[in-house]
This record gives sequence, structure tokens and C-alpha cells, in this order.
Amino acid sequence: MFERLELHHVGPAPEIVFDFTRRLNLITGDNGVGKTFILDVAWWALTRSWAGHPAAPHRGHGIKPRIAFQLEGKRKPVNYSSEFDFKAQSWALKGGRPPDPGLVLYARIDGSFSVWDPTRNHWPSAHALGMDAPDRPAAYLFAPQDVWNGLKPEGKFLCNGLIADWASWQGRGNEAYQQLCQALIALSPSESERLVPGDLTRISLEDVRDIPTLRTSYGQEVPVVYASAGVRRIISLAYLLVWTWQEHLQASRLMNQEPTRSITFLIDEVEAHLHPRWQRTILRSILQTMSALTGAGNVDVQVLAVTHSPLLLASLEPLFDIHQDSLWNLNLQDGAVVLRREPWQRRGDANSWLVSEIFDLREPRSLEAEQAMQRAETLMEQSSKGVSFEAFIQVRDALRASLPDVDPFWMRWRFWAREAGLEK
Repeated sequence: MFERLELHHVGPAPEIVFDFTRRLNLITGDNGVGKTFILDVAWWALTRSWAGHPAAPHRGHGIKPRIAFQLEGKRKPVNYSSEFDFKAQSWALKGGRPPDPGLVLYARIDGSFSVWDPTRNHWPSAHALGMDAPDRPAAYLFAPQDVWNGLKPEGKFLCNGLIADWASWQGRGNEAYQQLCQALIALSPSESERLVPGDLTRISLEDVRDIPTLRTSYGQEVPVVYASAGVRRIISLAYLLVWTWQEHLQASRLMNQEPTRSITFLIDEVEAHLHPRWQRTILRSILQTMSALTGAGNVDVQVLAVTHSPLLLASLEPLFDIHQDSLWNLNLQDGAVVLRREPWQRRGDANSWLVSEIFDLREPRSLEAEQAMQRAETLMEQSSKGVSFEAFIQVRDALRASLPDVDPFWMRWRFWAREAGLEK
């Protein structure tokens, strides 16, 4: 379980410290303040490999960039710290076997995925073994096309890919296929729009593969390669969750050891490409899916998720538990990025979240409506004797052009206008 992450002179601020909660950690903030960067560093801290470019340190006289983190241990917390070696131009690593964080998955916004398995990627040093250690990948790094077509670096078959595995699982009707079907249903947007596999099909003379399909709510079976961006991301997620857990179980049997009891899931912009109806359910669906896959109540699942969606936050109000969930906000204040753990409070709807300090909009309306309302507020604060009829008409016309007739702001405006003698 990931307990703490400290960034010193690396990233968007001189110092950032997260004390993560055990289940949900939601990270919000404006574009460009470092949300994705936090996930990238969290992935490195847990796996000691970079999913993309390594984090660049701050530079300057006397600066010592450092990444430190803390994991939950069997008896006491495990602490680890790495300083940037400017001569080697890399983050220094300690010798010996690093701490085991359990299974780690990272879903990136571009459709790529990264997987770290304590059984397949966690290997003792050769010195500790007194022999040459077998060559194992530091992590499984899937480009978007690798998720679909397989991960086969240097002739090694590390993953068959979604298309081949789905077809194979479906043909055999095995446990993996049953879990995939369950994951697809759990991750579906609604009862009326369930993601259900159809029959395997061919899509061209030049492609001899059996291509999985999805049965649509309008009666057609659509090959998964033609699915929408949102559906493709969700079925990729469902496949990687099933594949990661199934391969971990297989590897654990081969190694004659117990499966892990800890899973950390990093996901960037969890709502990307999803319809609002889907945004309302996606996080609870991910938690349900991971719990169903492991099939045991003693597997801890921790999620670090970046979101820009006020609807997603509103949908979590019945689910959020302040003892095991947290909401983090990276905010720009006086030219500096500041991290704050926001006190959780129910706001009722997405509009209320939009005007909260999390998203910081003045109005949950169009920019034109907000500007017209600001002009109207300024006018209403003036003495009625100091308001010219021409100014009143200009503001009224701007409101009419941007607000619907049923907007509640009209009640205040019309009451003021009547009291000021500007409108009957």
C-alpha cells in the first residue's frame, strides 16, 4: 500500500508531499500544474522504472533534488529515498532487492498502459543470489497498439494482446473469458447499454484473425477495432485488468508462491472520452471490477486517479469515505503550485462542484452569460438614481442573448429593475 510520496526540487513546486489514503486518492487541478507528472513519479516510486520520460530535476546552486516514498510493510513502514545524480544524469537507486509494492497498473491518457508484477518483474539481485539472475523485464510497457496486438519485444511473447487473447478465451470459454465478461458488464455505462461480447468475426481478406465483437443496444455486432474511443478505452481497461491478474496467478503458481495481497491502480483522466452517464459510474465500477477479479476480501486495492470531471466527483458523494478516501487539489497561487488535501463535503450536483474551489468557476454557465451577469451585478450594486436607461438596456440585452428565459437570475434582475423604476 502506497502511504507517502515526497518530491523535493522536482516537478511543479519546490516541495510536494502526499499522504495517501488506503482506497481512493483523487487528484484535481488546472491543466499544466503537474497532475500527470505526479502519476508518472508515483509509477517510478513503486516500480523503479519510467513509463515515459524520467522526471527532470530543478537545477541551481545548493539544490539537491530528491524523491522519497513510504510503503506499508508487514511490520513497519518501508521508506525509500533517491537523489538525482547530476553527473550520471539519472536518479540514484539503492542496491539490493527493492521493496515490493504488489501489483501496479498505470492507465495513461494516450491509451498506453504499464504493468508491474511482483512475481514477473521483481527479481533479487545477482549478488544476493550468488549467481546470474534471469533476464526479466523491468515492467510491461504497452504502447496503445501493443494492448491490442501484443507485446513481443526482441522475439519474446510477453502478451498476446487483446484481440488474440479475447478470441482465445472466448473459444475456450475459460475462467479468463468469464472474468472478462464480468468486467465488461461492471464497466458498462448503464443497464441498458451493457458491453456484451458477440460472435467472433473476420473483417477483411488481408486479416485472418478472429476479431472479437460487441453487441450494441441497436442490435448490431460491431468488431472491437471499430468501437468508439470511449468504448475502446474501457474494453482495453477490462482486458488489461483480467490479463494482469490471470498472468499474475499463473506466474505465482510457477514460482510456488502466494499471489499478492496489494494492487495499486494509477489512472490518468479517468473520465476521458466517456459520456456523462458513464462518468457517473466509472470509478465505482473499477473498484467493483478489481474486487471481483481477485475474489478475496484480503486483497487491498488502492486507486490514484486524475480527474477534471465535476460530475464524477458529484457521483462519488454516496461512496466517499473520509477514512479511506481523499481529494487532492493542485492549485496555482501567486505564481506557485500548491498542493492541498481538500476537506470533503457533499455539494449535491455537478454545478455546485463547478463553482467550488476545486474548479473555481464563477458561474456554471457560458463565458458570455458569466460576463453579462457580472455586468448586471455591478449595475445592481449602484444606486438606482445613478443608472442610465441606456446602460440598463445594454446589460438587459446581453442577458437576453446569453441566458434562457427560465434562468433563476432573471428573478433578481427583474425585481431590481422594477424597484429602480427601469422596467414595469
